[in-house]
Amino acid sequence: MPDTIDTAGLIRWLGEFARLVGEQREQLTALDAAIGDADHGSNMDRGMSAVTAALPGLDAESPAGLLKKVASTLISTVGGASGPLYGTFFLRMATASGPVDSLDGPAFAKALRAGVDGVVARGKAEPGDKTMFDALAPAVDALDEALASGTALDEALRGAARAAAEGRDATIPLVARKGRASYLGERSAGHQDPGATSSALLLAATTALTSDSTTDSTTGNGS
Repeated sequence: MPDTIDTAGLIRWLGEFARLVGEQREQLTALDAAIGDADHGSNMDRGMSAVTAALPGLDAESPAGLLKKVASTLISTVGGASGPLYGTFFLRMATASGPVDSLDGPAFAKALRAGVDGVVARGKAEPGDKTMFDALAPAVDALDEALASGTALDEALRGAARAAAEGRDATIPLVARKGRASYLGERSAGHQDPGATSSALLLAATTALTSDSTTDSTTGNGS
């Protein structure tokens, strides 16, 4: 497995994320119907379909250039709060990546954390608010810890995906404190957060960064 991530790897990652979003579009919509606007699945699928359409022309871009294009595409095509949040995520990743042709594990982890920090800055989310942050935060923590201990990049990414899935599941009993779900108060408890679910798919798709194989459906599948 390669220990660095280049533009081709990022294209595989984003393509796999788009595939998972399309595959689970109805589930994302059903989750959002329970505590939101019932449009998270359709919005994310529309945005990632636009990203997929743009990817073939971006193979000559640097990682930062690719991520900037992804950010602008999502901001312009995804409705609701998800477009600005995911757009900010990828834009911050692009800035943190810098003018390089490839990223090693720690550099990718740094970029990923910058993306998560962007989500926090944009949405003002904190742990336990029942948002996408509850899946993203444990994932970047797990990735940093694994890489610091000398774990190979592909294995570290699998661990990050598992941590994201656990964070997603942990949103079920929470009472939402941010977004439209917060209007429901105690009634938001007992429902899996749709943003955390799509974020777990994003992390599940990272297995494509170091391999041409598809993700483990048990990791990517929310329930």
